[in-house]
Amino acid sequence: MRSSIMKLIIDDADIKKIKKIYEFYPIDGVTTNPSILAKSGRSPFEVLKEIREIIGEKAELHVQVVANTANGMIEDAKKITEELGENTYIKIPAVPEGFKAMKLLKAQGYNITATAIYTPMQAYLAGKCGADYAAPYINRIDNMGYDGVAIAKKIHTIFKNNNLPTEVLAASFKNSQQVLDLCEYGIGSSTVAADVIEQFVKNVAITAAISDFTSDFEGLVGIGKTMKDC
Repeated sequence: MRSSIMKLIIDDADIKKIKKIYEFYPIDGVTTNPSILAKSGRSPFEVLKEIREIIGEKAELHVQVVANTANGMIEDAKKITEELGENTYIKIPAVPEGFKAMKLLKAQGYNITATAIYTPMQAYLAGKCGADYAAPYINRIDNMGYDGVAIAKKIHTIFKNNNLPTEVLAASFKNSQQVLDLCEYGIGSSTVAADVIEQFVKNVAITAAISDFTSDFEGLVGIGKTMKDC
């Protein structure tokens, strides 16, 4: 599943924000987690089904298990897939019970996203278990005193050097520069909160340039006129 273009995914469960971002930006899917779903204050599957309806059947939807045992994770995974369709990725924490669940679910053909990743070793083990994605938490790693972007790059290199098809799905961003650094490096995917995505091209210089173009053109042909009026 290795791709030459970094996928851009929304990390949110706010329906209004997802609709807005999907309308304007080239988005490949949506990721959620239990905390994000809790913020909605609604039934989890009610929200998730609404997201699936917005993004369509072909887009990726990443949904996390909540159970703490491998058997429980497997039951959660079955329910998630039954409710949301085959192009749903089951997010499983990269811990011992999670590794067990990853192996068993991958053998049954499930899509797996290893999550709660803070170290390259977690990511490597998840890749060996068959995970399609491994999601390092960029900003959370930074807050621990390490370099989250550097960790994500290292994980990407480990996957390539070991011929693992697993892709990095970088998560937990605080700004667009972190996303751009990983885009430049060729990371497989980044999942970004809607509020951060909206800051990607929010720049006073851009706004001023467009305003100047409009003002100059209207000075030539008249206020409120565009090319269609000429």
